[in-house]
Amino acid sequence: MTRRICLLLSAFCLLPSAFAAEKAVAKKQVATDQPLILRGATVHTVSGKDLPNTSVLIKNGKIEALGQTLRVAGAREIDVRGLHVYPGLINAATTIGLTEISAVRETSDTSDLGDYNPQLRAYSVINPASEHIPVVRANGITTVLSSPSGGVISGQAALINLAGWTIDEMAVRKSVGMVIRFPSMTQRFGRGGGIELLMMMQEGRTGGFSEAQRTYARRVAELREWLDKARHYAQARAAETPDVKRDLKLEALVPLVKGEQPALMTVSTARDIRNAVEFADKEKIKVVLIDPDDAWKEAELLKKKDIPVILGPTLSLPRNEDDPYDLPYSQPAMLYKAGVKFAISTGGVQFARNLPYQAAQAAAFGLPKDEALKAVTLYPAQIFGVKELGSIEPGKTANLIVTDGDPLESRTQVKRLIINGREVSTDNKHKQLYEKYIARP
Repeated sequence: MTRRICLLLSAFCLLPSAFAAEKAVAKKQVATDQPLILRGATVHTVSGKDLPNTSVLIKNGKIEALGQTLRVAGAREIDVRGLHVYPGLINAATTIGLTEISAVRETSDTSDLGDYNPQLRAYSVINPASEHIPVVRANGITTVLSSPSGGVISGQAALINLAGWTIDEMAVRKSVGMVIRFPSMTQRFGRGGGIELLMMMQEGRTGGFSEAQRTYARRVAELREWLDKARHYAQARAAETPDVKRDLKLEALVPLVKGEQPALMTVSTARDIRNAVEFADKEKIKVVLIDPDDAWKEAELLKKKDIPVILGPTLSLPRNEDDPYDLPYSQPAMLYKAGVKFAISTGGVQFARNLPYQAAQAAAFGLPKDEALKAVTLYPAQIFGVKELGSIEPGKTANLIVTDGDPLESRTQVKRLIINGREVSTDNKHKQLYEKYIARP
């Protein structure tokens, strides 16, 4: 009993310090919400002209105004004269927050059992404490698409900002599209693919092309059946049919069949692209093609159908033996000349921080420099229908980076990082290890 009383007294004694700590946190919160002015930088709006010697007023997480003589009582000011302000970069295809060490299964949560899992949401399993997040954002990337994988319908991709204690603080869109690996009669060679079909044919374990064709037809029929069921389910729920039970899988597909969200379709070859576009036309669904190797071969079709493309990394080798050696470098320029809307991404997680250099490589092989920058800022925001990101304009979310040069140049340093109107540390594990070992005796 005496011990219990002592513990209670100790708890009461700690209350004042707890209240003081809570008050300090609240005070800090108010301080971070005060207006912020970035004073005197060159502002690269991306959507318009560059503005020299311009200040940016940030209020309540938004860009309030741009101008040379901005004055706001009580605002915190940061002198950034001689520096540059750009919109935060957007990586349009990653597994950030879903994968920590790709070789360690227990640290990867990108897929589940089964081929059809539309109810799975990347949003619900993203780890806000991932060590990759501070590493990636320190290179100027403020927003990423984090996508599930595996099966035919993998689940729903989430668009997140790379700052926040919880996923609710980070989420820009909890679901921006349904990730679908469109059935193919061919297997990709090289990065991200394999030679499984070829090996099976060589070992006599398959009927060759005819069997691949049958498998393809069966997969497409299954996919079409899922979409038909989702339409019927939506109609029944809208009519409040009493005997229709809630089905989470079909419910997750309703935004897709209603045209409210796109299918994020992974394709590779020119035939895959044509088949996917034909399928989307027949099913009347929106589609965004993910990492299509042969997009350049079907550029005319993609332009005609107004289908956007998320390109994979440019700093890579061609996937197919007969592809031009510089295809990954030059494909963005070819799509630009054809008028196809596209964004550049890195895929995966381990090289996600290299996004600006992927865009720079495309610029070195024919893509105009301003278009390369838009491919990692404005265009991914437009493709995902996120109007509040991608450029520096009044009313948009204040996701900004302050640099000492062009963010697509490897020697450029990110001096300050602002996400949702709040300054975020650029410290990260890579920097810590660098500082540790550079000081080694």
